[in-house]
Amino acid sequence: MGLIGCGWYGMVDVKAALKVGGVEFIAVCDVDDQHLRDSAQQIEALQGTRPAAFKDYRELLAVEELQAVIIATPPQWHALPFLAALDRGLDIYQEKPLAYDIREGQAMVAAAEKSKQIVQVGFQRRQSQAIRDARDYVQQGQLGRVLQAEVQINYTAEMRDTTIQDPPASLDWDLWCGPAPKLPYCPNIGHFAWRLEKAYGNGHLVDWGIHLIDATRWILDETMPRTVQASGGIYVLKDKITTPDILQVLFEFESCPVTWRHRLWGAREIRPELANGIALYGEKGTLFVTDSRWEIIPRGRGARPEVKEARSDVGATHMDEFLRAVRTRHQPMCSPEEAFMSTSTVQLAMIAYELREQLRWDAQTQDVADNPRAQALMKREYRAPWQHPYRG
Repeated sequence: MGLIGCGWYGMVDVKAALKVGGVEFIAVCDVDDQHLRDSAQQIEALQGTRPAAFKDYRELLAVEELQAVIIATPPQWHALPFLAALDRGLDIYQEKPLAYDIREGQAMVAAAEKSKQIVQVGFQRRQSQAIRDARDYVQQGQLGRVLQAEVQINYTAEMRDTTIQDPPASLDWDLWCGPAPKLPYCPNIGHFAWRLEKAYGNGHLVDWGIHLIDATRWILDETMPRTVQASGGIYVLKDKITTPDILQVLFEFESCPVTWRHRLWGAREIRPELANGIALYGEKGTLFVTDSRWEIIPRGRGARPEVKEARSDVGATHMDEFLRAVRTRHQPMCSPEEAFMSTSTVQLAMIAYELREQLRWDAQTQDVADNPRAQALMKREYRAPWQHPYRG
């Protein structure tokens, strides 16, 4: 196997694969020399052999012995390595979101459908035993018809230095930015912190919230919303981030409305245990689920909640499913098409937020209906010399 993107979560994925077993990492790639050295050293300590190290993903993909790759880069570097790996005939485990923009995602889905390769996208919450149990409960009709869903992740975002400065000597900032705009470097948009920068991570909903939006879609057996509208802004973290620190989104799905909320500053929670999770309001009761716990609140006066703990190693389980799929040649759960629906759902929310308009998604044309401004935001122009893969 190979690893493209050797930062925090890339190494989480590597350790998950080695925990599952039956793999060897023979090549790693990163645009930061320090990441390369550190990851190669860690992998050597874990598996006994040192992988070859490359700065350019195209050089890694040329390694003849490769059978599969993990792509764990920031989102601006998802589409091009993904498509190149398919062309090379490699199986792919890629972190979420599927793509930075909707048109990239459509190109990736089309390429994957033409390919015979195995692809798993990193929506690990589908492996949460609590979320699986909650889904079974809903799918069996025990909650009755679900009439409304509310999803949220509130947390206090830690800020890094926002002073414009030279990047670390080990980091090729131009290559890190790649096809995205090359912004002046500061630590608050670099390694790890890129998540709340519009040009790279596109905000909390796209970065972290996408996990629970995906889980909500899966529980409800939904595809994409019919309409999306959003409101919010940067109220506390002005001049520090470029995506909303407060956001509310209304997704109108076929079966019911789903509301997303987040707050990225330190207001006290009314019930801290509900700060991160999904609430489903059904005809027969209410269900709340988070990563390792789910709670049923039956209808009726005096009904007592029933709390169920269910812990699981979602990262290793998701990786195990991918590796088993590679060996059996049966596609795993989180296909590019499934990943596209969750990714595009949250990307539409950010477009609706930017335009302050309700968007209507046309499932037949795979486009925003009757809104040229929104359609233009479905594709970001690439910085030269990189070329956007969408040709529609």
